[in-house]
Amino acid sequence: MFSMLTIDCRDVESIKSELVVYVSDQVAAIPTLKNHAFMLSSLDDQIIDKDVVITSIKEFLGSIGEGNNFAVISNNDVISIKSIYGKIIERDSLPNSDMFSCTHCGFLTRYEVELQNHMKLHYL
Repeated sequence: MFSMLTIDCRDVESIKSELVVYVSDQVAAIPTLKNHAFMLSSLDDQIIDKDVVITSIKEFLGSIGEGNNFAVISNNDVISIKSIYGKIIERDSLPNSDMFSCTHCGFLTRYEVELQNHMKLHYL
């Protein structure tokens, strides 16, 4: 159990933005995007269950039909997503600069208006 985990996404770079949103929602953690990875930090110093993170990554990969092509490998506080057969997921992904992120919880969206509406919820 860890309060911060790193998820290495080098082999699934094109779906990193979608994956970070899905996983952080599933485990109720604050995401931080890095170049080839993302980090999950716990809310209020709670412990992040690594097994739940691994399960949610596998669920996401399965939902896009890639569950059998990638392995999710855990090594201490780093979880790596590795291509089993050398396959690369081809997707048109937005550059990180086109994503808007909530400074309070890490919510990600492509639309600035959606982010503004989301942030209003923090002040209700």
